Amino acid sequence: MRPTAVSILALSLVTAAASLTACGSGSGSSPDTVKISFKQSTDNSVKVMDTYLADIKKQFEKEYPGKKVELVPIKAPDSEYYTKLQQMLRSPRTAPDLVYEDTFLINSDITSGYLKPLDSYLARWRDWGQFIDTAKSAAWGEDGKTYGVPDGTDTRGLWFDKRVFAKAGLPPDWQPRNWDDVLAAARTIKKKVPGVTPLNVYTGKPAGEAATMQGLEMLLYGTNDGTSDPMYDKGSKKWITGSQGFKDALSFVETVYKEKLGPDVSDALDPNFSTAVRGDLLPQGKLGIDLDGSWLPQDWLQGSGHEWPDWSKQLGLAYMPTQHGQAPGKVSMSGGWTWAIPAKAGNPDLAFDFVKTMQTKANAQKWYIANSGIAVRKDVAGDPSYTSAQPGIKFFTDLVASTHYRPAYPAYPKVSTAVQEAMESVTTGDASVDKAASQYDATLKDVTDGQVVSP
Repeated sequence: MRPTAVSILALSLVTAAASLTACGSGSGSSPDTVKISFKQSTDNSVKVMDTYLADIKKQFEKEYPGKKVELVPIKAPDSEYYTKLQQMLRSPRTAPDLVYEDTFLINSDITSGYLKPLDSYLARWRDWGQFIDTAKSAAWGEDGKTYGVPDGTDTRGLWFDKRVFAKAGLPPDWQPRNWDDVLAAARTIKKKVPGVTPLNVYTGKPAGEAATMQGLEMLLYGTNDGTSDPMYDKGSKKWITGSQGFKDALSFVETVYKEKLGPDVSDALDPNFSTAVRGDLLPQGKLGIDLDGSWLPQDWLQGSGHEWPDWSKQLGLAYMPTQHGQAPGKVSMSGGWTWAIPAKAGNPDLAFDFVKTMQTKANAQKWYIANSGIAVRKDVAGDPSYTSAQPGIKFFTDLVASTHYRPAYPAYPKVSTAVQEAMESVTTGDASVDKAASQYDATLKDVTDGQVVSP
């Protein structure tokens, strides 16, 4: 039986408490040891981050004799990782020296006082000038200070299985012009290729930010002309309610699950479903179309445990079209992760030294390629050995020109949860689109202290 969202949260809090106890005397226990906390894959076969950090640890300990690195992995789905991390950041006894922060959560953690501004370190670090401005802005607080060093960004699009498409009579160079084309292809797959899930759109609270960003936002940001943010009004600094675009995006999600074009609802609402998509469904030809991110190939590289050297021959890539094909014609969302120093870290100076080792041009490029990331360093982005390192890198890098960034202000994590609740209610059929949108508007007003505006 699938655990409920409440039981998942309760489990994560219990596990978090155990993690805190396991941390012992905290990051300040030794001035010569730097503790690095990071998100470990829930798939035991995927060791991309573990392998990369183990290599950096070796480099760092050689570069700084007498200093030690302690890696503190947190193995959990995204939504549980955030809970555990915030539990650790609350006390100097449990705070690591360096943490892996999703850009969607960073402003919330800044407002909570969990993170240390890095401006004094960055001013003395020559390599900071190589980072592109849009990536830097993802780690800015509302106070204008920088609280994280980005380790790459990402973009999103449509992955499709050419093997499935061939059986369905669909073209190997498929590129939908609008939402109707996407749904038409999914309906064709359902009719002609039984046993295959036609279309995956992440949904619901168990999927966490994957539902918000790979799901609803990839739809919502394609409902207008791309010149304004359909979620947040920057002029009034208020969140947008009563949006027809939001209802249209929910309607697309409802159609996918109501017509059984997507995975079984019980699977879609499994917090580990994304692991199954990458590790099983796509490699085994059991999924026709997947609305997903640029990072997927990291699970298929040599040494990943899910080696799939022919993925680029068997999978195609298409950009996500706008709702009606209106300009600019395509849409993508970008986020990414940063390395941040907790406000209660015991060894912040040593932590930033670790960042500098991790973020040399050579090490950054190694990471972008290993995790199928998009470069945020100008010197790497212009290096032919990076752009030609993997199939798909150029496709997803080119999407940066059409991408959007989440309005990652302090209220965003709560707004994101409200999005997931609306998606889940139309996925399960518990609410109509109008009712789900109305509930979202009410929640939005509540979690933003009434800072809302109608379009």
